[in-house]
Amino acid sequence: MRTQTKKILLGTLVVALIGCGVWWSARPAPGKPAAGTAIPVRVVQVTQQDVPHYVSGIGAVLSLHSVMIRPQIDGILTRLLVKEGQTVKAGDLLATLDDRSIQASLDQAKAQLGQNQAQLQVALIDLKRYQLLSVDNGVSKQTLDQQQALVNQLKATAQGNQASIAAAQVQLSYTQIHSPVTGRVGIRAVDPGNFLRVSDSQGLFSVTQIDPIAVEFSLPQQLLPTLHNLLNAKDPALVKAFVGDSSHSGTPLGEGRLSLIDNQVSATTGTIKVKARFDNPDYNLWPGQLVNIEIQTGLSHNALVVPPQVVQRGLDNYFVYRTVGDKVETVPVQLLYQDTGLNIISGVNPGDTLVSDGQSRLKPGSRVEVLSEPELTSVQPVQP
Repeated sequence: MRTQTKKILLGTLVVALIGCGVWWSARPAPGKPAAGTAIPVRVVQVTQQDVPHYVSGIGAVLSLHSVMIRPQIDGILTRLLVKEGQTVKAGDLLATLDDRSIQASLDQAKAQLGQNQAQLQVALIDLKRYQLLSVDNGVSKQTLDQQQALVNQLKATAQGNQASIAAAQVQLSYTQIHSPVTGRVGIRAVDPGNFLRVSDSQGLFSVTQIDPIAVEFSLPQQLLPTLHNLLNAKDPALVKAFVGDSSHSGTPLGEGRLSLIDNQVSATTGTIKVKARFDNPDYNLWPGQLVNIEIQTGLSHNALVVPPQVVQRGLDNYFVYRTVGDKVETVPVQLLYQDTGLNIISGVNPGDTLVSDGQSRLKPGSRVEVLSEPELTSVQPVQP
């Protein structure tokens, strides 16, 4: 009886162990959804819109004209007629030098000219008289020739006096320093009373044009044909300058137009320098400043647009997950253009609902549950 009871208990234990083993092997694996469980995802809709294409880079702001004001003659600086930071126009008087010695030389040259002109006038009267007398042999030919030579000598001396006057006038003009360009006066390096020399490397100050202004930047050499087309267009391409990651989120500084493509490609970097011209009435751009730039290289009309996270990369192609009812299917697509905020694709239709979040747990035919928060979204139109 005791032996039979032991057998019954042993059998019961074996059956229990077998049942536990079957339950353990049949239980769902942790972390994996049971068959038929919907996977939560977020979705967006394919939109159709015109999308401008941009290339970006880093540029340096350059003045179109920047001049260091230097004296053209040695002399004492007598007056400064502008202040640091002042805006001046081309031709404005900036400073004056001591002109007394040059003015004295000019007056002396004018006096010598007047003396020679008086002598020349007398010599011409005598020459005319000798010419009349020579008709009747009233004066020798030698006397006539000497008088003619004297007239020629006095004429040459008068021309020399006129040249001296012109030279003195040029020297006198150098005592008044005018601005060669319209721009902004920089920091002054000297004060009135200093003796200035032409050989001084320092100069008085600089005058830098700020409006309009230029931005120089480099782009890959592969864009050279596109840049030629943009430059030769009726309206050259628009160039945006800004501070920040993009022209949409950064601080705009101005909009200009493509103005120049350099005449050679850099052999070391494979890039070519490009310049754009900006109107700068508010002085947002400053010479020497580093800015980010964007230049529009094209425009896709009625493009199919999705956020970048929608497009998945396969082994040899791109694809997206498209919802069909409560399930998803994979759709191969072509990536035509990509930017930080959107991708242009082909292979889908406007209005298709695509998965934007949760793709890592999906496979073709998976059941999905569209999360209600945030609500169904679509790509916002891009402002050209």
